[in-house]
Amino acid sequence: MEYITIMWQAFFSVISLFILTKIMGYRQISNMSVFDYINSITIGSIAAEMATDMGGDYLKCLTAMIVYAIVAVVLSKVCQKSISLRRLINGKAITLYLHGKLYKENLKKAKMDIDELLIECRINGYFDLSQIEAIVLEPNGKISILPITENKPVTPKDLGITPIQEEMFANIIVDGQILNYNLKHIGRDTEWLHQQLAIHNIKSVNDVFLAICDRQGNLHVYEQINHIIDKDVLG
Repeated sequence: MEYITIMWQAFFSVISLFILTKIMGYRQISNMSVFDYINSITIGSIAAEMATDMGGDYLKCLTAMIVYAIVAVVLSKVCQKSISLRRLINGKAITLYLHGKLYKENLKKAKMDIDELLIECRINGYFDLSQIEAIVLEPNGKISILPITENKPVTPKDLGITPIQEEMFANIIVDGQILNYNLKHIGRDTEWLHQQLAIHNIKSVNDVFLAICDRQGNLHVYEQINHIIDKDVLG
């Protein structure tokens, strides 16, 4: 009986957490501020307690989760309306390096030391600070780096070239299943699909792990491979 109760509490906890995260929106994941991060962890902790606490009242946990979610949504709406409150709640960007100068006090304000800054630079592909014009710590904790203009990668625009605009590929087959909506969206049918599969010497859709179609109508097929590669060149 005890295990059945835990199962129901866990199920209710998962459903509640799913609904609340949908209400709070994708910003909680894609562009979290420090408050968003802490708020999400707190909601997750309460959900875990709801699922495992046999002696507690799960309605109290649910109420607490709803309160945290409401606060997150309200603050998000307020930040959209007011720049000053947005900066107060989410924080402001901090310039750590500019025009060849490191700002020690700003590093202290950002709770970073020089080693951490250099690590972030190397992760972004810069081993030499002289190649960098500016380094900024964003309110969400990420580092933005502006390279010196002469060190920027050359773009087609710099070369006077106008390439064809790339577009998103359409998934046509996923794990052996034809996505008929996507197939219709690109103006193709199953007859065309089977013709393309025949060109790739594939007899059955079930043998396809992934098939995607580009803007030019070219089908890129990846077959199902059910064995494990025993050679690891990265080990």
